[in-house]
Amino acid sequence: MNDWQRKSPLDWETYVNKMVKVAAIEKHEYEGWVLTVDPVSASIVLATFLENEKVSISVVLGHAVQEVEILKEGDDEMKQRLSCIFAPEESKAYSPEELEKRKNNLKTWLETNHIPVTEQGESGRTLCVAGVLTIDPPYGPEECSSSNEIILSRVQGLIQGYLEKQQ
Repeated sequence: MNDWQRKSPLDWETYVNKMVKVAAIEKHEYEGWVLTVDPVSASIVLATFLENEKVSISVVLGHAVQEVEILKEGDDEMKQRLSCIFAPEESKAYSPEELEKRKNNLKTWLETNHIPVTEQGESGRTLCVAGVLTIDPPYGPEECSSSNEIILSRVQGLIQGYLEKQQ
């Protein structure tokens, strides 16, 4: 076990959202913004921004890390860029107000069509249909989940039709 692997997750967290230079075994060096550190393997996930808004993701395995040097602190803009790398495209497009409107419109439409629906979770962001299916933001067919495949398929079809009529 190397020094990097002996660190605690709280120690690793101090590297998140910072530009670092990682010295690894066999004289390999990696530079990038730390997205996260895996708490089990101590592997570092680095993001490097290329031209035309492309992002390169590298993983430096924990056992290979010899030294990590912080080069630059991330500002708020960089933290926002890093947090959006793995976010689905749909969730980037909606503000909290728009998501609330989409949820309320879908809930009203489901109730109008006599489909029982309730709000779940601490913030009430998740819709629950008939107690067997949930719909998470941004409230499209892909965000439906249920262990009952027949209900899942039918509700996804209904939501798809509803969204097509909205456009």
